[in-house]
Amino acid sequence: MINKLQAVEDKYMELESVISDPDVLADMAKWQKYNKEHSNLEPIVTAFREYKRACQGIEDAKEMLSDSSLDDEMKEMANEELKELRARKEELDNELPILLLPRDPNDDKNVIVEIRGGVGGEEAALFAGDLFRMYSRYAENQGWRVSLIDANATEIGGFKEVTFTVEGDGAYSKLKYESGTHRVQRVPATESSGRIHTSAVTVAVLPEVEDTEEVKINMAEVRVDTYRSSGAGGQHINKTSSAVRMTHEPSGIVVQCQNQRSQLQNREQCLRMLRAKLFELAQSAQTDAIAADRKSQVGSGDRSERIRTYNFPQGRVTDHRIGLTLHKLDLVLNGQLDEILNGLITADQAEKLKQVK
Repeated sequence: MINKLQAVEDKYMELESVISDPDVLADMAKWQKYNKEHSNLEPIVTAFREYKRACQGIEDAKEMLSDSSLDDEMKEMANEELKELRARKEELDNELPILLLPRDPNDDKNVIVEIRGGVGGEEAALFAGDLFRMYSRYAENQGWRVSLIDANATEIGGFKEVTFTVEGDGAYSKLKYESGTHRVQRVPATESSGRIHTSAVTVAVLPEVEDTEEVKINMAEVRVDTYRSSGAGGQHINKTSSAVRMTHEPSGIVVQCQNQRSQLQNREQCLRMLRAKLFELAQSAQTDAIAADRKSQVGSGDRSERIRTYNFPQGRVTDHRIGLTLHKLDLVLNGQLDEILNGLITADQAEKLKQVK
């Protein structure tokens, strides 16, 4: 591990010189690339340097204690310092292997989230609305920005489906664990007998992909249809054919957007979604090639996998992937997801460490 950490520090120092090079500074795209790589390595290098200082401090303290001329007060100080340094070294022994784990290259990206009502009809649509509000509040707590792309609302306040973007630092690194089937158990508002129903909603979290990245769209392979919007937005969007639907004929992927006021804006949003879905398709093909690895990861992104149950009568939330149950349903639905997401991140890191070992 020490050799790997030293190689990372050497690379970090090399990048420090590169981002100060006048030729690199003159090329903004190149500078941003190297600067981002430098920033990504900084937490590892900072921890490794602290680890080296702790190791040296332990050796220095031991040397002091071996000095027979040392008085009792100095020995007591050296012992106390040795105790603190050993404790910190032990912490860093646990932290450094995690920092060395390969980063998901998508972690820093914004995301596109799709929520669809599944089994349960109107009740599933209502819960889709609850999840949309939950993620919106969580994003607000993180300082991220949420923008609605498309929504198919129901008359009683839910969504048959809703698509939105979340923009902010590390959005994908947290929200990627939300992909899958979310199950709700409660007495629906439409139920007169008081019987508890079980409904399901699927969530898909896609990293947003820039046009300059590996996904290239040949517009000759995309059928573009326009139609009148049916969602909220006043008389204007209902009188003009501003809504856009795109069909990528080679893959069969269909995306649509009607939330923006102009056809051009809706078209741009459709392209964002289409790039993200094509990127997901390409990633799925790669991941399926190493299926055993996929099964070992907490966040597989499989929408058919039941990942969480929200039980209203008992006020509890259970994440089935890590066996975590919280009796904090109201808080979770109000966007307080940190305890669940931190548990998923820790479990994911533990699985990856097993594979490395």
